[in-house]
Amino acid sequence: MYKVLIIDDEEPLREAIRILGDWKGLGVSEVLEATDGKVGLAMLAEHKIDLAMVDMKMPELNGMELLQIIERDYPDLLTIVISGYNDFEYTRQAIRSKVVDYLLKPVNRQDLNQSLRKAIDVLDAKRKKESDFINRNITLNMSLPRLKERVYQSIIERSFKSQTNEAFLPLIGADDPGNRFTAVVLRVLNLEQIRKRRFHEDTDLLHFAVANVMNEIAADHFGAFSFASPKQERELIAILTMKGGYPEDIAYRSMHQLNKVASTLKELFGVIVAVGIGHSTHDALELASSYEAAKAAINGIDLLKLKGATVALAADKAAPPKDSHSLTSRILVIRSALESGNVHNAKTILSDYVKKWRASDRFNIGEADRALHEFVILLNDMAIELGVNQEALPLGGDHALRDIGISTDFANVEQFEQLLSDILDYFSGEIRKSQMTNQPFEVGDIKTYIDNHYFEEIKISMFADKYFLSREYLMKLFKQQFGFGIHEYVQRVRMDKAKELLDDPNLKIQDISEMLGYKDKNYFSKAFRNYYSLSPTEYRSSK
Repeated sequence: MYKVLIIDDEEPLREAIRILGDWKGLGVSEVLEATDGKVGLAMLAEHKIDLAMVDMKMPELNGMELLQIIERDYPDLLTIVISGYNDFEYTRQAIRSKVVDYLLKPVNRQDLNQSLRKAIDVLDAKRKKESDFINRNITLNMSLPRLKERVYQSIIERSFKSQTNEAFLPLIGADDPGNRFTAVVLRVLNLEQIRKRRFHEDTDLLHFAVANVMNEIAADHFGAFSFASPKQERELIAILTMKGGYPEDIAYRSMHQLNKVASTLKELFGVIVAVGIGHSTHDALELASSYEAAKAAINGIDLLKLKGATVALAADKAAPPKDSHSLTSRILVIRSALESGNVHNAKTILSDYVKKWRASDRFNIGEADRALHEFVILLNDMAIELGVNQEALPLGGDHALRDIGISTDFANVEQFEQLLSDILDYFSGEIRKSQMTNQPFEVGDIKTYIDNHYFEEIKISMFADKYFLSREYLMKLFKQQFGFGIHEYVQRVRMDKAKELLDDPNLKIQDISEMLGYKDKNYFSKAFRNYYSLSPTEYRSSK
């Protein structure tokens, strides 16, 4: 069993760590607290502490000063740094002290217990291994990958300050003028499906598996360091490091090895990836441009031709984005259909628009992402205007869609169309619920709808879905109030309108049949004869 000491001047943070930590599961028998650095030092002298959690900003004795003393007086003590600033300046001393991990405020349960688990694993290993060599180096080995990841992330995000953080560049080989660097982005196209089926809903485990395959296959030809993207759950970033070589040769070798990665991931785990390879550069600080080129390569993959895993090289010049795939022009028509409860009509409008995408020269992943993002925003705005409770709406991207039971996976245009259809179904249901909550049902509303939409395909099921009532009950209510059935009334309205239109000699019977919602002239003529006992032509002749 282990003892942990929390050294922080903020009582709420100390209390939060106490509450959120899985102490029993981690094998921690006692959690002590110190209100500042001086008190912390006194408690270190009094108790045999195995792990200290140190805040970097404290009165009296700050975290940087405290770490220096700990490094000198307690060299075997493991430490976790707590900081409110994601800046290397605040962790420079922590790096020298070989801390196990760094936690940013506010501390959350997952990050806290991951850091604690890492420290406990180190303590367990040190107890099992008597070797002084392992005792001196195991902590450093545990912290180096995390540190390298943060260096790469800061370069990619263009927040790396070369003057103040130059000491970290040797960690990634940037001090060797012979090295060339290439950024690679892997997008897991079936992440939600495969995470559930093969990885027990554990995203970290899935990321680890993908990164491990990437690193092992690439290691035969060049150095590879992979890590999960902090912004996109379905993306991993890999940095390839190679000794010399021409850009064309590096591109060829990268393409070859990453095709092997893609096929291996599919074979071992069923993971389908789209891979983008950026330009190679001799300057590690230019990896941001290489990363952006890799992202652009993925975004440029044609969804119409995508049939599985694929690898794409960065283009010399990015193609300009197109506006032709926007759904903005159709949202008002979709809104009208959803307001009236005609989900079938709304889906037909959506399907017709997707057919335009299919018929275009290309429809790439980046355009699909933009169309999806825009579609959800437009539907959210529409739903809010129609009185839908905002708590029921997916207002936060992929995570929000997943929270309402919609998978955002798509590996081809068919799956993308199904995703849009699923989203439309969800919004349709929420709008219907809102209408039922805000407007009491009136059977006269059905009659009014038929009066205004007699030329459309009208099914009783659309009213049943809209008002959450059975077909039989709706038909009974309608007949009780008006003396005739719903289908009978639709026929009456159409036939009355048919007479009115036939009175205009300039209109052809074919045109009239279409205006009334009949797709076939002969079917209209038969319906007219059955209703009036004479054909449309005979009716005209009798006038």
